[in-house]
Amino acid sequence: MILEKLIKRSVLFFALGILWTSSALAQQQWNWHISKGTVVDGTGEASYKADVLVRGDSIGYIGEVNADTIRAEHVINASGKVITPGFIDPHAHGDPLETPEFNNFLAMGVTTIVLGQDGSSPAVGALNEWFAEVEAKSSAVNIVLFSGHGSIRSKVNIGKQNPTQKELKRMRKLLQSDLNAGAFGMSMGLEYVPGMYAEKNELEELSKVVGDANGIIMSHMRSEDNSEIESSLDELAMQGKYAPVHASHLKVVYGEGVDRAKEILNYISKIRNQGIDLTADIYPYSASFTGIGIVFPDWAKTESEWKNALQERPEVLRQFLENKVAQRNGPEAILFGSGEFAGITLKEAADQENKSAVDLLMEMGPQSASAAHFVMDQELQDRLMLGESVMVSSDGSPTMHHPRGYGSFAKVIRYYVNEKELLSLEEAIYKMSGLPAKTLGIEDRGRIQGGMKADLLIFDPKDVQDRATFTNPHKLADGFDWIMVNGTLVREGGKFNGERKGQVLRDRSISGK
Repeated sequence: MILEKLIKRSVLFFALGILWTSSALAQQQWNWHISKGTVVDGTGEASYKADVLVRGDSIGYIGEVNADTIRAEHVINASGKVITPGFIDPHAHGDPLETPEFNNFLAMGVTTIVLGQDGSSPAVGALNEWFAEVEAKSSAVNIVLFSGHGSIRSKVNIGKQNPTQKELKRMRKLLQSDLNAGAFGMSMGLEYVPGMYAEKNELEELSKVVGDANGIIMSHMRSEDNSEIESSLDELAMQGKYAPVHASHLKVVYGEGVDRAKEILNYISKIRNQGIDLTADIYPYSASFTGIGIVFPDWAKTESEWKNALQERPEVLRQFLENKVAQRNGPEAILFGSGEFAGITLKEAADQENKSAVDLLMEMGPQSASAAHFVMDQELQDRLMLGESVMVSSDGSPTMHHPRGYGSFAKVIRYYVNEKELLSLEEAIYKMSGLPAKTLGIEDRGRIQGGMKADLLIFDPKDVQDRATFTNPHKLADGFDWIMVNGTLVREGGKFNGERKGQVLRDRSISGK
Protein backbone atom coordinates (compact mmCIF):
# COMPACT_ATOMS: atom_id res chain seq x y z
CA MET A 1 0.00 0.00 0.00
CA ILE A 2 2.80 2.42 0.90
CA LEU A 3 4.70 1.50 -2.27
CA GLU A 4 1.55 2.04 -4.36
CA LYS A 5 1.08 5.52 -2.86
CA LEU A 6 4.72 6.41 -3.55
CA ILE A 7 4.39 5.33 -7.18
CA LYS A 8 1.18 7.36 -7.62
CA ARG A 9 2.84 10.38 -6.02
CA SER A 10 5.90 10.05 -8.35
CA VAL A 11 3.65 9.83 -11.39
CA LEU A 12 1.74 12.90 -10.21
CA PHE A 13 4.93 14.91 -9.66
CA PHE A 14 6.24 13.85 -13.11
CA ALA A 15 2.99 14.91 -14.76
CA LEU A 16 3.03 18.24 -12.92
CA GLY A 17 6.65 18.73 -14.04
CA ILE A 18 5.65 18.23 -17.66
CA LEU A 19 2.74 20.65 -17.27
CA TRP A 20 4.99 23.25 -15.63
CA THR A 21 7.65 22.87 -18.35
CA SER A 22 5.05 23.09 -21.12
CA SER A 23 3.53 26.15 -19.49
CA ALA A 24 6.93 27.83 -19.11
CA LEU A 25 7.84 27.11 -22.75
CA ALA A 26 4.46 28.35 -24.00
CA GLN A 27 4.91 31.66 -22.23
CA GLN A 28 8.14 32.41 -24.12
CA GLN A 29 8.81 33.42 -27.70
CA TRP A 30 11.39 31.32 -29.54
CA ASN A 31 13.28 32.16 -32.71
CA TRP A 32 13.85 28.56 -33.75
CA HIS A 33 12.17 25.25 -33.06
CA ILE A 34 14.28 22.37 -34.36
CA SER A 35 11.91 19.44 -34.10
CA LYS A 36 12.12 15.64 -34.02
CA GLY A 37 15.89 15.35 -34.46
CA THR A 38 18.48 13.04 -32.95
CA VAL A 39 20.79 15.03 -30.70
CA VAL A 40 24.49 14.13 -30.73
CA ASP A 41 25.48 16.58 -28.06
CA GLY A 42 29.28 16.77 -28.40
CA THR A 43 30.09 15.02 -25.12
CA GLY A 44 30.71 11.59 -26.63
CA GLU A 45 27.66 10.18 -24.82
CA ALA A 46 24.90 8.26 -26.61
CA SER A 47 22.59 10.21 -28.91
CA TYR A 48 18.94 10.77 -28.05
CA LYS A 49 15.73 12.06 -29.62
CA ALA A 50 14.80 15.62 -28.71
CA ASP A 51 13.65 19.00 -29.94
CA VAL A 52 15.91 22.06 -29.58
CA LEU A 53 14.62 25.57 -28.99
CA VAL A 54 16.78 28.61 -29.75
CA ARG A 55 16.26 32.19 -28.68
CA GLY A 56 18.67 34.92 -29.69
CA ASP A 57 22.17 33.48 -30.00
CA SER A 58 21.71 30.67 -27.47
CA ILE A 59 20.13 27.28 -26.91
CA GLY A 60 17.15 27.71 -24.58
CA TYR A 61 15.68 24.24 -24.21
CA ILE A 62 16.35 20.61 -25.20
CA GLY A 63 13.65 17.99 -24.78
CA GLU A 64 10.17 17.01 -25.87
CA VAL A 65 8.13 19.88 -27.26
CA ASN A 66 4.51 20.07 -28.37
CA ALA A 67 4.65 22.45 -31.31
CA ASP A 68 0.99 23.41 -30.79
CA THR A 69 1.72 24.83 -27.36
CA ILE A 70 4.73 27.08 -28.10
CA ARG A 71 5.37 30.21 -30.13
CA ALA A 72 8.29 29.81 -32.53
CA GLU A 73 9.19 32.18 -35.35
CA HIS A 74 10.80 29.43 -37.48
CA VAL A 75 10.53 25.64 -37.47
CA ILE A 76 13.00 23.14 -38.93
CA ASN A 77 11.84 19.55 -39.24
CA ALA A 78 14.94 17.52 -38.31
CA SER A 79 13.23 14.14 -38.54
CA GLY A 80 15.72 11.56 -39.84
CA LYS A 81 18.63 13.92 -39.19
CA VAL A 82 21.07 14.56 -36.37
CA ILE A 83 21.53 17.83 -34.51
CA THR A 84 25.13 18.44 -33.43
CA PRO A 85 27.27 21.32 -32.22
CA GLY A 86 29.09 23.27 -34.88
CA PHE A 87 32.60 21.91 -35.29
CA ILE A 88 35.66 23.67 -33.88
CA ASP A 89 38.82 23.54 -35.99
CA PRO A 90 41.75 23.81 -33.55
CA HIS A 91 44.32 24.37 -36.30
CA ALA A 92 43.28 26.45 -39.30
CA HIS A 93 44.70 29.10 -41.59
CA GLY A 94 43.24 32.06 -43.43
CA ASP A 95 42.78 35.80 -43.26
CA PRO A 96 39.36 36.99 -42.04
CA LEU A 97 40.12 40.41 -43.51
CA GLU A 98 40.56 38.91 -46.99
CA THR A 99 38.10 35.97 -47.04
CA PRO A 100 35.59 36.63 -44.23
CA GLU A 101 32.93 34.38 -45.79
CA PHE A 102 35.01 31.22 -45.07
CA ASN A 103 32.58 28.99 -47.01
CA ASN A 104 35.17 26.23 -47.14
CA PHE A 105 34.97 25.79 -43.36
CA LEU A 106 31.22 26.26 -43.04
CA ALA A 107 30.46 23.74 -45.78
CA MET A 108 32.18 21.02 -43.76
CA GLY A 109 30.40 21.99 -40.57
CA VAL A 110 33.07 24.18 -38.96
CA THR A 111 31.66 27.20 -37.15
CA THR A 112 34.78 28.18 -35.15
CA ILE A 113 38.38 28.28 -36.41
CA VAL A 114 41.65 28.78 -34.55
CA LEU A 115 44.15 31.06 -36.33
CA GLY A 116 47.63 32.38 -35.56
CA GLN A 117 49.18 28.94 -35.94
CA ASP A 118 52.70 27.55 -36.47
CA GLY A 119 54.29 30.52 -34.71
CA SER A 120 52.82 33.12 -37.06
CA SER A 121 50.19 35.67 -36.04
CA PRO A 122 49.08 39.18 -37.08
CA ALA A 123 49.58 42.48 -35.29
CA VAL A 124 51.87 41.27 -32.52
CA GLY A 125 51.49 43.55 -29.52
CA ALA A 126 48.45 45.28 -31.04
CA LEU A 127 45.82 42.57 -31.27
CA ASN A 128 43.00 44.82 -30.08
CA GLU A 129 43.31 46.80 -33.31
CA TRP A 130 43.30 43.62 -35.40
CA PHE A 131 40.31 42.24 -33.52
CA ALA A 132 38.41 45.47 -34.20
CA GLU A 133 39.14 45.19 -37.93
CA VAL A 134 37.94 41.59 -37.99
CA GLU A 135 34.77 42.46 -36.13
CA ALA A 136 34.08 45.31 -38.56
CA LYS A 137 34.54 42.91 -41.48
CA SER A 138 31.99 40.42 -40.05
CA SER A 139 33.47 36.95 -40.32
CA ALA A 140 31.10 34.10 -41.15
CA VAL A 141 32.75 31.86 -38.53
CA ASN A 142 33.90 32.48 -34.99
CA ILE A 143 37.59 33.34 -34.69
CA VAL A 144 40.01 32.24 -31.99
CA LEU A 145 43.54 33.62 -32.21
CA PHE A 146 46.92 32.55 -30.84
CA SER A 147 49.99 34.72 -30.44
CA GLY A 148 52.78 33.44 -32.70
CA HIS A 149 56.17 32.81 -31.13
CA GLY A 150 57.92 33.26 -34.48
CA SER A 151 56.15 36.57 -35.08
CA ILE A 152 57.21 37.81 -31.65
CA ARG A 153 60.78 36.70 -32.30
CA SER A 154 60.81 38.49 -35.65
CA LYS A 155 59.40 41.68 -34.17
CA VAL A 156 62.20 41.75 -31.61
CA ASN A 157 64.62 41.05 -34.49
CA ILE A 158 66.67 38.46 -32.63
CA GLY A 159 68.05 36.50 -35.59
CA LYS A 160 69.57 33.06 -35.08
CA GLN A 161 71.11 33.64 -31.68
CA ASN A 162 69.60 33.24 -28.24
CA PRO A 163 67.83 36.38 -27.04
CA THR A 164 69.57 38.56 -24.49
CA GLN A 165 67.81 39.16 -21.19
CA LYS A 166 66.65 42.52 -22.53
CA GLU A 167 65.29 40.92 -25.72
CA LEU A 168 63.65 38.11 -23.76
CA LYS A 169 61.98 40.67 -21.52
CA ARG A 170 60.58 42.40 -24.60
CA MET A 171 59.35 39.06 -25.99
CA ARG A 172 57.57 38.32 -22.73
CA LYS A 173 55.98 41.76 -22.79
CA LEU A 174 54.71 41.34 -26.36
CA LEU A 175 53.30 37.90 -25.55
CA GLN A 176 51.64 39.23 -22.40
CA SER A 177 50.09 42.04 -24.42
CA ASP A 178 48.58 39.57 -26.87
CA LEU A 179 47.27 37.38 -24.06
CA ASN A 180 45.74 40.38 -22.32
CA ALA A 181 44.00 41.33 -25.56
CA GLY A 182 42.34 37.92 -25.76
CA ALA A 183 44.73 35.50 -27.46
CA PHE A 184 44.10 31.97 -26.17
CA GLY A 185 47.78 31.16 -25.86
CA MET A 186 50.99 30.91 -27.87
CA SER A 187 51.62 28.95 -31.06
CA MET A 188 55.03 27.75 -32.18
CA GLY A 189 56.61 26.61 -35.43
CA LEU A 190 59.84 25.00 -34.27
CA GLU A 191 60.51 23.40 -37.65
CA TYR A 192 60.46 26.79 -39.36
CA VAL A 193 62.52 29.98 -39.39
CA PRO A 194 62.74 31.70 -36.90
CA GLY A 195 61.21 29.27 -34.38
CA MET A 196 63.86 26.67 -35.15
CA TYR A 197 66.49 28.85 -33.46
CA ALA A 198 64.71 28.87 -30.09
CA GLU A 199 66.35 26.91 -27.30
CA LYS A 200 65.20 25.63 -23.91
CA ASN A 201 65.54 28.77 -21.80
CA GLU A 202 63.62 30.91 -24.27
CA LEU A 203 60.81 28.36 -24.53
CA GLU A 204 60.62 27.92 -20.76
CA GLU A 205 60.40 31.65 -20.07
CA LEU A 206 57.63 32.19 -22.60
CA SER A 207 55.79 29.09 -21.39
CA LYS A 208 55.67 30.58 -17.90
CA VAL A 209 53.96 33.67 -19.30
CA VAL A 210 51.34 31.51 -21.01
CA GLY A 211 50.80 29.40 -17.91
CA ASP A 212 50.42 32.43 -15.65
CA ALA A 213 47.70 33.69 -18.00
CA ASN A 214 45.87 30.33 -18.04
CA GLY A 215 46.61 29.94 -21.74
CA ILE A 216 47.66 26.95 -23.82
CA ILE A 217 50.71 26.31 -26.03
CA MET A 218 50.11 24.86 -29.51
CA SER A 219 53.20 23.64 -31.30
CA HIS A 220 54.26 22.60 -34.75
CA MET A 221 56.96 20.54 -33.10
CA ARG A 222 60.69 20.53 -33.78
CA SER A 223 60.44 17.45 -35.98
CA GLU A 224 57.73 15.05 -37.05
CA ASP A 225 60.17 12.47 -38.42
CA ASN A 226 59.73 8.92 -37.17
CA SER A 227 63.17 8.89 -35.54
CA GLU A 228 62.63 12.18 -33.70
CA ILE A 229 58.95 12.29 -32.76
CA GLU A 230 59.54 11.16 -29.16
CA SER A 231 62.21 13.80 -28.56
CA SER A 232 59.87 16.44 -30.04
CA LEU A 233 57.12 15.35 -27.65
CA ASP A 234 59.63 15.49 -24.78
CA GLU A 235 60.47 19.09 -25.66
CA LEU A 236 56.78 19.95 -25.70
CA ALA A 237 56.30 18.15 -22.38
CA MET A 238 59.08 20.32 -20.93
CA GLN A 239 56.96 23.36 -21.73
CA GLY A 240 54.00 21.48 -20.32
CA LYS A 241 55.43 21.92 -16.83
CA TYR A 242 54.26 25.52 -17.04
CA ALA A 243 51.12 25.43 -19.23
CA PRO A 244 48.86 22.96 -21.05
CA VAL A 245 50.50 21.92 -24.33
CA HIS A 246 49.13 20.70 -27.64
CA ALA A 247 50.83 18.96 -30.58
CA SER A 248 49.60 20.41 -33.85
CA HIS A 249 48.74 18.16 -36.82
CA LEU A 250 50.16 15.02 -35.21
CA LYS A 251 51.92 12.82 -37.73
CA VAL A 252 54.88 10.45 -37.97
CA VAL A 253 56.77 11.11 -41.18
CA TYR A 254 58.42 7.91 -42.53
CA GLY A 255 56.73 5.82 -39.80
CA GLU A 256 54.60 2.85 -40.75
CA GLY A 257 51.86 0.69 -39.32
CA VAL A 258 49.36 0.45 -36.52
CA ASP A 259 51.95 -0.71 -33.99
CA ARG A 260 54.04 2.43 -34.47
CA ALA A 261 50.93 4.56 -33.99
CA LYS A 262 50.16 2.74 -30.76
CA GLU A 263 53.71 3.41 -29.56
CA ILE A 264 53.23 7.14 -30.12
CA LEU A 265 49.83 7.21 -28.44
CA ASN A 266 51.25 5.25 -25.49
CA TYR A 267 54.09 7.77 -25.29
CA ILE A 268 51.56 10.61 -25.14
CA SER A 269 49.61 8.74 -22.45
CA LYS A 270 52.81 8.27 -20.45
CA ILE A 271 53.44 12.03 -20.56
CA ARG A 272 49.85 12.74 -19.54
CA ASN A 273 50.14 10.29 -16.65
CA GLN A 274 53.04 12.40 -15.37
CA GLY A 275 50.62 15.28 -14.89
CA ILE A 276 51.38 17.07 -18.18
CA ASP A 277 48.22 18.28 -19.94
CA LEU A 278 49.15 17.18 -23.47
CA THR A 279 46.65 16.95 -26.33
CA ALA A 280 46.95 16.78 -30.12
CA ASP A 281 45.04 17.32 -33.33
CA ILE A 282 45.21 15.47 -36.65
CA TYR A 283 43.86 15.95 -40.16
CA PRO A 284 42.57 12.91 -42.09
CA TYR A 285 45.03 12.90 -45.01
CA SER A 286 48.31 11.11 -45.67
CA ALA A 287 49.93 14.12 -47.34
CA SER A 288 51.13 17.21 -45.51
CA PHE A 289 51.24 20.71 -46.99
CA THR A 290 54.09 23.07 -46.26
CA GLY A 291 56.82 25.12 -47.87
CA ILE A 292 59.27 23.44 -50.23
CA GLY A 293 61.94 24.57 -47.78
CA ILE A 294 61.13 21.45 -45.75
CA VAL A 295 63.49 19.48 -48.03
CA PHE A 296 66.35 21.99 -47.66
CA PRO A 297 68.97 21.69 -44.89
CA ASP A 298 68.87 23.90 -41.81
CA TRP A 299 71.79 25.89 -43.17
CA ALA A 300 69.92 26.77 -46.39
CA LYS A 301 66.38 27.56 -45.20
CA THR A 302 66.35 31.31 -45.81
CA GLU A 303 66.86 33.16 -49.09
CA SER A 304 70.28 34.45 -48.06
CA GLU A 305 71.44 31.07 -46.72
CA TRP A 306 70.36 29.34 -49.92
CA LYS A 307 72.28 31.82 -52.08
CA ASN A 308 75.37 31.41 -49.92
CA ALA A 309 75.10 27.64 -50.18
CA LEU A 310 74.92 27.86 -53.97
CA GLN A 311 78.13 29.86 -53.95
CA GLU A 312 80.10 28.14 -51.21
CA ARG A 313 79.03 24.47 -51.19
CA PRO A 314 76.70 23.65 -54.08
CA GLU A 315 77.64 19.97 -54.23
CA VAL A 316 76.94 19.48 -50.54
CA LEU A 317 73.53 21.10 -51.03
CA ARG A 318 72.89 18.97 -54.11
CA GLN A 319 73.69 15.76 -52.26
CA PHE A 320 71.50 16.75 -49.32
CA LEU A 321 68.54 17.48 -51.61
CA GLU A 322 68.99 14.21 -53.51
CA ASN A 323 68.95 12.25 -50.27
CA LYS A 324 66.06 14.18 -48.77
CA VAL A 325 63.81 13.96 -51.82
CA ALA A 326 64.51 10.23 -52.12
CA GLN A 327 63.77 9.78 -48.43
CA ARG A 328 60.44 11.59 -48.88
CA ASN A 329 59.29 9.09 -51.53
CA GLY A 330 60.83 10.81 -54.55
CA PRO A 331 59.89 13.80 -56.76
CA GLU A 332 56.55 12.15 -57.63
CA ALA A 333 55.47 12.57 -54.00
CA ILE A 334 55.82 16.38 -53.99
CA LEU A 335 52.82 18.16 -55.52
CA PHE A 336 53.27 21.93 -55.86
CA GLY A 337 50.41 23.97 -54.46
CA SER A 338 51.71 27.46 -55.19
CA GLY A 339 54.25 29.20 -57.37
CA GLU A 340 55.03 28.64 -61.03
CA PHE A 341 54.35 24.90 -60.95
CA ALA A 342 51.17 24.81 -58.87
CA GLY A 343 49.11 21.73 -59.62
CA ILE A 344 51.91 19.47 -60.87
CA THR A 345 54.49 17.29 -59.14
CA LEU A 346 58.18 18.05 -58.78
CA LYS A 347 58.89 15.26 -61.29
CA GLU A 348 56.43 16.71 -63.80
CA ALA A 349 57.88 20.19 -63.33
CA ALA A 350 61.44 18.91 -63.77
CA ASP A 351 60.48 17.02 -66.93
CA GLN A 352 58.73 20.12 -68.23
CA GLU A 353 61.89 22.17 -67.69
CA ASN A 354 64.23 19.43 -68.99
CA LYS A 355 66.09 19.40 -65.67
CA SER A 356 66.63 16.95 -62.87
CA ALA A 357 64.37 17.39 -59.85
CA VAL A 358 67.33 18.45 -57.69
CA ASP A 359 68.58 20.98 -60.26
CA LEU A 360 65.12 22.53 -60.35
CA LEU A 361 64.97 22.75 -56.55
CA MET A 362 68.39 24.37 -56.42
CA GLU A 363 67.20 27.01 -58.89
CA MET A 364 63.90 27.60 -57.11
CA GLY A 365 65.18 27.91 -53.54
CA PRO A 366 63.46 27.17 -50.23
CA GLN A 367 61.04 30.10 -50.24
CA SER A 368 59.69 29.72 -53.76
CA ALA A 369 56.62 27.53 -53.29
CA SER A 370 54.54 25.30 -51.05
CA ALA A 371 53.59 21.73 -51.80
CA ALA A 372 51.68 18.67 -50.68
CA HIS A 373 54.15 16.06 -49.47
CA PHE A 374 52.99 12.43 -49.61
CA VAL A 375 55.10 11.13 -46.75
CA MET A 376 52.68 9.54 -44.28
CA ASP A 377 51.39 6.00 -43.81
CA GLN A 378 47.59 5.72 -43.94
CA GLU A 379 47.28 2.88 -41.40
CA LEU A 380 49.46 4.75 -38.92
CA GLN A 381 47.51 8.00 -39.33
CA ASP A 382 44.19 6.18 -39.03
CA ARG A 383 45.21 4.73 -35.69
CA LEU A 384 46.46 8.07 -34.40
CA MET A 385 43.00 9.48 -35.10
CA LEU A 386 41.57 7.13 -32.47
CA GLY A 387 43.71 8.46 -29.61
CA GLU A 388 41.58 9.61 -26.68
CA SER A 389 43.29 13.00 -26.40
CA VAL A 390 43.42 13.51 -30.19
CA MET A 391 40.93 15.79 -31.93
CA VAL A 392 40.24 16.64 -35.57
CA SER A 393 41.73 19.64 -37.39
CA SER A 394 42.08 20.74 -41.00
CA ASP A 395 45.34 22.72 -40.99
CA GLY A 396 43.64 24.15 -44.07
CA SER A 397 42.58 27.47 -45.54
CA PRO A 398 40.30 28.84 -48.28
CA THR A 399 43.23 29.19 -50.69
CA MET A 400 45.57 26.28 -49.89
CA HIS A 401 46.13 23.76 -52.70
CA HIS A 402 45.28 20.79 -50.48
CA PRO A 403 41.86 19.15 -50.00
CA ARG A 404 42.09 19.27 -46.21
CA GLY A 405 40.94 22.90 -46.16
CA TYR A 406 37.64 21.91 -47.77
CA GLY A 407 37.16 18.29 -46.78
CA SER A 408 38.68 17.33 -43.42
CA PHE A 409 35.64 17.32 -41.14
CA ALA A 410 33.34 15.85 -43.77
CA LYS A 411 35.92 13.15 -44.48
CA VAL A 412 35.99 12.11 -40.83
CA ILE A 413 32.29 11.25 -41.03
CA ARG A 414 32.44 9.77 -44.53
CA TYR A 415 35.62 7.73 -44.00
CA TYR A 416 36.05 7.02 -40.28
CA VAL A 417 32.36 6.71 -39.35
CA ASN A 418 30.45 5.52 -42.42
CA GLU A 419 33.02 3.51 -44.39
CA LYS A 420 35.68 2.19 -42.01
CA GLU A 421 33.53 2.25 -38.83
CA LEU A 422 36.62 3.13 -36.81
CA LEU A 423 34.69 5.78 -34.88
CA SER A 424 31.07 5.94 -33.79
CA LEU A 425 29.24 9.10 -34.81
CA GLU A 426 29.20 10.20 -31.16
CA GLU A 427 32.98 9.75 -30.86
CA ALA A 428 33.62 11.64 -34.10
CA ILE A 429 31.39 14.56 -33.11
CA TYR A 430 33.14 14.75 -29.73
CA LYS A 431 36.54 14.93 -31.45
CA MET A 432 35.23 17.75 -33.65
CA SER A 433 33.35 19.80 -31.03
CA GLY A 434 33.40 18.98 -27.32
CA LEU A 435 37.05 17.95 -27.11
CA PRO A 436 38.52 21.03 -28.87
CA ALA A 437 36.19 23.28 -26.85
CA LYS A 438 37.40 21.69 -23.62
CA THR A 439 41.04 21.85 -24.71
CA LEU A 440 40.86 25.51 -25.69
CA GLY A 441 38.76 26.51 -22.70
CA ILE A 442 35.75 27.63 -24.76
CA GLU A 443 33.05 27.17 -22.17
CA ASP A 444 29.95 28.22 -24.12
CA ARG A 445 30.37 26.21 -27.34
CA GLY A 446 31.09 22.68 -28.49
CA ARG A 447 28.13 21.03 -26.71
CA ILE A 448 24.36 21.04 -27.05
CA GLN A 449 23.23 22.16 -23.62
CA GLY A 450 20.90 24.84 -22.34
CA GLY A 451 22.58 28.23 -22.27
CA MET A 452 25.28 27.29 -24.79
CA LYS A 453 25.71 29.40 -27.93
CA ALA A 454 23.61 28.15 -30.82
CA ASP A 455 26.32 27.02 -33.23
CA LEU A 456 24.39 24.06 -34.64
CA LEU A 457 24.42 21.61 -37.54
CA ILE A 458 21.47 19.60 -38.86
CA PHE A 459 22.33 16.82 -41.30
CA ASP A 460 21.98 13.19 -42.31
CA PRO A 461 25.39 11.51 -41.73
CA LYS A 462 24.81 9.24 -44.74
CA ASP A 463 24.73 12.31 -47.02
CA VAL A 464 28.04 13.81 -45.86
CA GLN A 465 30.71 13.77 -48.55
CA ASP A 466 34.10 15.43 -48.92
CA ARG A 467 34.41 16.49 -52.55
CA ALA A 468 37.85 18.12 -52.57
CA THR A 469 40.73 16.21 -54.13
CA PHE A 470 44.42 16.94 -54.66
CA THR A 471 43.76 17.83 -58.29
CA ASN A 472 40.62 19.83 -57.44
CA PRO A 473 41.15 20.94 -53.83
CA HIS A 474 38.57 23.74 -53.67
CA LYS A 475 35.32 21.77 -53.96
CA LEU A 476 32.93 22.39 -51.08
CA ALA A 477 31.79 19.49 -48.92
CA ASP A 478 28.22 18.22 -49.18
CA GLY A 479 25.72 17.12 -46.58
CA PHE A 480 25.73 19.80 -43.88
CA ASP A 481 22.51 21.28 -45.17
CA TRP A 482 21.44 23.41 -42.19
CA ILE A 483 24.09 25.43 -40.36
CA MET A 484 23.50 27.93 -37.57
CA VAL A 485 26.10 30.35 -36.18
CA ASN A 486 25.26 32.25 -33.00
CA GLY A 487 21.57 31.55 -33.47
CA THR A 488 21.41 32.72 -37.10
CA LEU A 489 20.89 30.31 -39.97
CA VAL A 490 23.72 30.73 -42.50
CA ARG A 491 23.05 27.69 -44.70
CA GLU A 492 19.53 26.56 -45.55
CA GLY A 493 18.83 23.37 -47.45
CA GLY A 494 22.44 23.21 -48.61
CA LYS A 495 22.60 26.82 -49.85
CA PHE A 496 24.43 29.73 -48.22
CA ASN A 497 22.31 32.80 -47.58
CA GLY A 498 25.12 35.33 -47.19
CA GLU A 499 24.72 35.83 -43.46
CA ARG A 500 27.99 36.38 -41.56
CA LYS A 501 27.43 36.10 -37.83
CA GLY A 502 30.77 34.86 -36.50
CA GLN A 503 32.35 36.50 -33.47
CA VAL A 504 35.89 37.11 -32.30
CA LEU A 505 36.22 34.91 -29.22
CA ARG A 506 38.53 36.28 -26.58
CA ASP A 507 39.70 34.03 -23.78
CA ARG A 508 37.83 35.35 -20.77
CA SER A 509 40.15 33.59 -18.35
CA ILE A 510 43.02 35.59 -19.84
CA SER A 511 41.52 38.91 -20.84
CA GLY A 512 38.96 39.22 -18.07
CA LYS A 513 36.33 40.12 -20.66
